[in-house]
Amino acid sequence: MQLQELPRREREKLRQRQEMMQAALSLFSEKGYHNVSMHEIAAKSEFAIGTLYKFFSNKEDLYKALIMEQSDRFHRALSAAIESSRDEMEQLRQYVKAKGEIFRVNVSVIRLYFAETRGASFNIMAGVDQDIRKRRENFLAKLTAIFASGIQSKRFSPISEPYILAVSLDSLCNAFLFLWLESPERFPYPENPDQILNILFKGLLNDSHE
Repeated sequence: MQLQELPRREREKLRQRQEMMQAALSLFSEKGYHNVSMHEIAAKSEFAIGTLYKFFSNKEDLYKALIMEQSDRFHRALSAAIESSRDEMEQLRQYVKAKGEIFRVNVSVIRLYFAETRGASFNIMAGVDQDIRKRRENFLAKLTAIFASGIQSKRFSPISEPYILAVSLDSLCNAFLFLWLESPERFPYPENPDQILNILFKGLLNDSHE
């Protein structure tokens, strides 16, 4: 069901929930998860503390909802990117480009997640990490299918198992993105996706020197 198809009261609840989570993200990013209280989040979002607790049972519940909602959005955006073409090379290019764009647009929540992964309580992070790992595995299955299709059609050489190729590409993108998070000017994420893809598709070996 689309947002505009929901009853007015439900749309209003969703709007309020989003405003609370945006206020929490702003405060968490500025002060750190442990240095923010539910009262501060309520004040920042301009809702009564009782209204905040109607949506979230505690700060951990709010944090998990924030991270998981962003994770779902990332997954949908990446899925849409690779489904925009049937050509395997173009699917991989769109994936590399979309992943960089997602990090750029959502840098606040991504920095928050990595900063607080070991800071929040064990119970909340165990649940969050497990759910995010499931989403990553689901997406790796989609990348694996692309590599398998390319190998079957003889577009790609069968240099390794499709799953290993999928993990390799995902890991390469993550490595570039983590460097970019540390120092955007020094380590910019490649604008041309082939700069990353060619590491797999062209490699380092020069055939004439084997």
